[in-house]
Amino acid sequence: MPSYKYQARGTDGRIQSGIVEASSIEEANEALVERQYEILSVEPFTGAAAASASLTAFLNRISSKELVATIRMLSVMVSAQVPIVDAVRNLVRQTPNPKFKAILSDVGSEVEGGARLSDAFERYPHVFSQFFINMVRSGETTGQLAEVMSYLADQQEKDYDLLSKMRNALMYPAFIVTSMVIVGIVMMTFVVPKLTAVFVEGNMQLPITTKILIATSDFMVAFWWVLLLGAMGLGASFYFWLRTPYGRYQFDWFKLHIPVFGPLFRDIYVVRFCQSMSTLMHGGVTMVQSLEVAASVMNNAVWKKMIIETIQAVNDGQPLVSIMAQTKEVPSMAIQMMSVGEETGRLNDVLGRLSDFYGRSVSNMAAGMLTLIEPIVMVVLGLGVGIMVSAIMLPMYQMSSAV
Repeated sequence: MPSYKYQARGTDGRIQSGIVEASSIEEANEALVERQYEILSVEPFTGAAAASASLTAFLNRISSKELVATIRMLSVMVSAQVPIVDAVRNLVRQTPNPKFKAILSDVGSEVEGGARLSDAFERYPHVFSQFFINMVRSGETTGQLAEVMSYLADQQEKDYDLLSKMRNALMYPAFIVTSMVIVGIVMMTFVVPKLTAVFVEGNMQLPITTKILIATSDFMVAFWWVLLLGAMGLGASFYFWLRTPYGRYQFDWFKLHIPVFGPLFRDIYVVRFCQSMSTLMHGGVTMVQSLEVAASVMNNAVWKKMIIETIQAVNDGQPLVSIMAQTKEVPSMAIQMMSVGEETGRLNDVLGRLSDFYGRSVSNMAAGMLTLIEPIVMVVLGLGVGIMVSAIMLPMYQMSSAV
């Protein structure tokens, strides 16, 4: 989704600047008006400025673990009725990361100068998500900041655990596949040419596997630069294709339908959606506003499009699941439960239960997938090594038999 850079005057009279995501400049203006900002300027945020901001965000990134720990400490201090300024100052003293320390120090200065905590957090969108900022703002508006912060800390920890399990499930096969590729390249470019040179010089009748091995090795040695440039070109093409709305949508659709991993990704997005909606509605945010925030934090173009269509349907008076029921991205059980929750007025409770259920499903699926992937990777690795060894050893055996 396109980004727009804005400058606006807040309700306290302070001039603020930041980035807002919207499908058009008109929607960006509407989003700022909803925040009760007096708009000074709004312009597309693309090109060199966006690249520079992305680089800055990458260099100044804060680890998820560190952010979760900070939110938990802030929640404890706010619940203990420690003044916000003192709580943030305590966080500054306890934070070892100098970049994060500077950010929290600036947040404390803003709050001490009269700004709201949510507005101070909003100055750093690369650290604090729109979901987090909206939750803090809802707590300030309803006077339930302590309860919202405690609930938010619990949800952030659940989300972090979910991501950690996902990474752990994919780390082992990714490491093995990467190692196989590196070892294969070294073998084909340095080891195989020396071993097969004697076969070529001896004018032997070679097996088909050996001929393929020698031809592949010769091509990699002679045209390694072609392969390197081709890999770089494909990588760059994929990167820029992925940055287009069409490419992003197609790739996200593929992730949801890929064999084995598709159901896992589907359940992960169900958990994120239900967690976001439940947390926001628990904090007193309306359903439409909760859907808008959920759409902004969903890192999947398919789900984002579906939620935006759901917002339009809800504004037209249709049920929450009217659009979701027409797709295959949401499990039928989740649709039925949300429908019942909406009809009985217990949607918030149902969303929380769905989040817990599918969260456990993701944990079990990730553990089972890791157990299944290990033998599959070992079998593939064994087949690759076996073919390579047989292609080398079989001619050697023929040579020894002939002698």
